[in-house]
Amino acid sequence: MSAAWRSTSYWHGRWPGYLLAISAIAFAAALRVVLAPALGIRVPFLLFFPAIVAAAGFGGIGPGLVSVIGGAIIGPVFAGEMAPAPLMLFLLTGAGIVLLAAQLSAWKAKAQASESSATASSERASQLSRELALLIDGASNYAIYMLDPTGHVTIWNIGGERIKGWNEREVIGRHCSMFYSPEEGAAGKPDTDLARTLEHGRLEEEGWRLRKDGSRFRANITITALHDHDGRHIGFGKVIRDVTEERAAEASIEASEMQLRAILATVPDAMIVIDDTAYIRSFSTAAQQLFGYTEAEVVGHNIRMLMPEPYRSEHDGYIAHYLTTGERRVIGTRRRVLGERKDGSTFPLELSVGEALGGGLRMFTGFIRDISAREETEVRLQDLQAKLVHVSRLSAMGTMASTLAHELNQPLAAVANYVEASRDLLDSDEQVDPEMLREALNEAAGEAFRAGNIVRRLREFVARGELEKSVEPLPPLIAEASALGLAGAAEKGIQYDTDLADGLGAVLIDRVQIQQVLINLMRNAAEAMGPLGGGHIWVFARRDGAFLHLSVVDDGPGLAPEIADRLFNAFQTTKRDGMGLGLSICRTIVEAHGGRIWAQARVGGGTEFHFTLPRAEVGEGDER
Repeated sequence: MSAAWRSTSYWHGRWPGYLLAISAIAFAAALRVVLAPALGIRVPFLLFFPAIVAAAGFGGIGPGLVSVIGGAIIGPVFAGEMAPAPLMLFLLTGAGIVLLAAQLSAWKAKAQASESSATASSERASQLSRELALLIDGASNYAIYMLDPTGHVTIWNIGGERIKGWNEREVIGRHCSMFYSPEEGAAGKPDTDLARTLEHGRLEEEGWRLRKDGSRFRANITITALHDHDGRHIGFGKVIRDVTEERAAEASIEASEMQLRAILATVPDAMIVIDDTAYIRSFSTAAQQLFGYTEAEVVGHNIRMLMPEPYRSEHDGYIAHYLTTGERRVIGTRRRVLGERKDGSTFPLELSVGEALGGGLRMFTGFIRDISAREETEVRLQDLQAKLVHVSRLSAMGTMASTLAHELNQPLAAVANYVEASRDLLDSDEQVDPEMLREALNEAAGEAFRAGNIVRRLREFVARGELEKSVEPLPPLIAEASALGLAGAAEKGIQYDTDLADGLGAVLIDRVQIQQVLINLMRNAAEAMGPLGGGHIWVFARRDGAFLHLSVVDDGPGLAPEIADRLFNAFQTTKRDGMGLGLSICRTIVEAHGGRIWAQARVGGGTEFHFTLPRAEVGEGDER
């Protein structure tokens, strides 16, 4: 704002006062001229005093001083020669009138301001009173009322009528004991509550209160002692909330929780509940017995504390992967994993995980079963199975004894004949042909070796083979088997390819025995191509639920229909010099591992041999 504008604004607001001052002085001067014949030179300043009073009273100090100066200039004109004293007296008197008028004006303005402030305060108080009344009545879920120092009701809101049933006319002026039960009233509890509130300033409790119809409700009660600015006690404020349904719901929830805990305490499987940050929220009684921790020791801690390495380091990543991608790998399935007890020992367990959403929270519930005893039983069963396999081999040997006698008799008889012939040649008087003798001895040696091979292969079959299982990856197992089983196949023009699916995982097997199965099937496929060679052999591997499915496929001449149904029986062979035990042994090995083996014709020609092996469940480190 510029100085010129402020000056203009100031004079715009003040000019009526100055105009009044000038007009009053001019009027007084004109009146003095009119009265000059009568007054002469007497009282030259008298008529100017009313002008000063008018200018100062209506215009303030500035216009009043202007009228004093104007009177001091014009007044001496009517006095002729005049001593300075009357002029000084006029100036002092005029100044006093101006100051008195200014003070009166200030007192008047102050009185008007006080009156305006009082009016505004009164209106504000009325407004606050109305707003407070609306606020109190608007809190319909709360009974809000005021008591005087003796406990009689002075204010009652709509919430009190809704909760307790009495309207304002029925309770105003009545003592608050009407809201208490007869037993509490007789015991003096109403007055005791007010005395305690006055002593402590505030009282909060929960108890039963009466409605107008005589029914009772559970009430949350707050009583506050009220004092004025001087500290005098002026009454009490009471706020009551009906919590009957709330407490009933809490009691129902508590009963449900107790029932759930009672159920969980008797469930044989351990149960652990974690949130989406992997922190434990609940730890059942069975879980405490299984892991050796109390619930207080684990709640609020990460579930990792119950896992050995490497699962401990990897677990949070599994949850983060699921929350990010939504891909389920464990939820809804049953897995074999390892757990770690409080004492540091580890044990195998079966884990089933479920997910629950509610109240904006995501929870995961794990049901855990200790399978240590079950796996020990399985080991004993496998040992028993191995013994049974051994017994079955011995039984098979009894069955084939007569056939083997025939097989051995032929080479042994041939050996005897060749040796006797050689002896006869040596005993003869004729000259011995060395070449004929050498040929007879070579034939005898060949037949002896053949008999030895029959006996050796029989011994290997009968020898008891213990299953020494280990977790093995499949690709290197197949590679090693093909190197042995297909040795020399490339020189015969036989092509070999593998097609192994991604994510095969590992198998729990006796490595040597399964390699022997693969080697046997690969050699059979290579020999099926005939002496001229050529052809193609494939090895496929894929996942099939809890198993790995392996296939050895060739495009050779295929299976003869007359032998297809009894291909895996002992002593069934299509080879001129075969014993018919290879595929029977393969079946025994695969079945001892918990799998199965079969053969079928290949579309387009050739043979497909298939067998399955159980996958190795290595816990969450495998795949989630």
